[in-house]
Amino acid sequence: MNKDMAAQAANKDGFIAALDQSGGSTPKALKLYGINESAWSSDAEMFDLVHQMRARIIKSPAFTGDKVMGAILFEQTMDREIDGTPTAQYLWEKRHVVPFLKIDKGLDDGKDGVKLMKPMPNLDALLRHAVSKGIFGTKERSVIDAANPKGIAAVVAQQFEVGKQVLAHGLVPIIEPEVTISIADKAEAEDILLGEIKKYLADVPAGKQVMLKLTLPTKANLYKPLIDDPRVMRVVALSGGYSRDDANAKLRQNDGMIASFSRALTEGLSAGQSDAEFNAALGAAIDSIFEASRAR
Repeated sequence: MNKDMAAQAANKDGFIAALDQSGGSTPKALKLYGINESAWSSDAEMFDLVHQMRARIIKSPAFTGDKVMGAILFEQTMDREIDGTPTAQYLWEKRHVVPFLKIDKGLDDGKDGVKLMKPMPNLDALLRHAVSKGIFGTKERSVIDAANPKGIAAVVAQQFEVGKQVLAHGLVPIIEPEVTISIADKAEAEDILLGEIKKYLADVPAGKQVMLKLTLPTKANLYKPLIDDPRVMRVVALSGGYSRDDANAKLRQNDGMIASFSRALTEGLSAGQSDAEFNAALGAAIDSIFEASRAR
């Protein structure tokens, strides 16, 4: 493991930029960026366009390790280049941003109030490939849609099983059991989730750490025991559909939690903006998320 990356991931003020929209969410991300589906006629063209968008973000003067601690990449982004340099290498060497990789293959159908991750039969090969590309850690997402103890237990069990596989390759997993922000029993679901995560942290191998990516909780500071746990490198928050202003306000109520925003980061960016306009809008977004993420 790269010790400089580990020190930054564990200790540095800043946040993680989630630039990991995959096949299913890419059209929506491009539409928000001002590029409609008529602009491409194949998946290959669509992914070319989204890579141009991500490269524009990463190359912006505002996008540096001063405020952006890390960035999560989609597998295709990892396998592409920015100005002739592999993306993860470019992130660390040119921007001093720690590179993470989204490894899940999407969600299974709902059962017991949750959506588990789809099977990942080729995960070991992908993790070896990630190590060869200079990736520091991974991110894997499942979804909780109800305060169903059986379903939440299954989500956390699967997450930590995958997490152990990731740790075995010398990578740090970001475990992401997202609680849907619109459900009526969100607070109850979060209480159950906290209890399950505490159980599984006891099994993290000695000397290893995981990261957690969690929905901003209904009860402020609910996850403080996880933030304080020595087996947890960092707890980061997903915006989950909240606007940037709302997400930042909720984040400020949770001591020690930092952001890992996707849509809330790119809100207001457009393909039609001049570079000056784009860089100013991105810089303002980064400044606001950084301030909300600062150690309190």
